[in-house]
Amino acid sequence: MNKVRALDTRRKVTPALDTPTDLSSAAVGEISQKMNVVLADVFALYLKTKNFHWHMSGPHFRDYHLLLDEQSEQIFAITDDIAERVRKIGGLTLHSIGNIARLQTLNDNDENFVPALDMLRELMNDNKALVVSMREAHAITEKHEDVATTSLLENWIDEAERRTWFLFEATRTHKADQ
Repeated sequence: MNKVRALDTRRKVTPALDTPTDLSSAAVGEISQKMNVVLADVFALYLKTKNFHWHMSGPHFRDYHLLLDEQSEQIFAITDDIAERVRKIGGLTLHSIGNIARLQTLNDNDENFVPALDMLRELMNDNKALVVSMREAHAITEKHEDVATTSLLENWIDEAERRTWFLFEATRTHKADQ
C-alpha cells in the first residue's frame, strides 16, 4: 500500500499548494498548527530581541548590545526553516504580521524604557517559554513519526536553551560584584 497521500482537493489547502506527503491529513493539520504557533513566537521573540538590542542602555551596553544582536540573528535564522518544514509536509504557514499577532503566545514589550537587566530577564523567560512550546511541538511530531521536524526541533531547543543560559548568567548577581 502506498503511504503517500495523494493530492486532496477537499482539504482547505489549494491544490497548487497541496504537497504530497506520507503523513495523514490530520497529522499535517496538527503539526502545521503547532509549528505555526512556534513560528509566530519565534518572530515575536526576534523582534523583541532586536527592540531590546536597539534600546539597550547602561554600563554594560556594548556587551549586552552585541549579545542581543547575536541572539536575534540566531532566532531569525530558523524562521525560514520552520516555515519551509510546514510547507514540505503539505501545510500552510504564516501570511502576515496580523497572522503572527493572532498566533503568538509571547507578550510584546512596547515600553519606551526598560532597564537592561529587566530586558535580559524578560528575554530569558521568553526563551524558556519558547522551549516549552517547542517541546510540545516535538511531542506532536514524534507522535506522528515526523522525524525530520522532530530532529529540527531538537536542535532549536538546544539553541534556545543556550540563549536562556547566557541570559541567565548575564543577569546573575555575584557577591564579588556587590
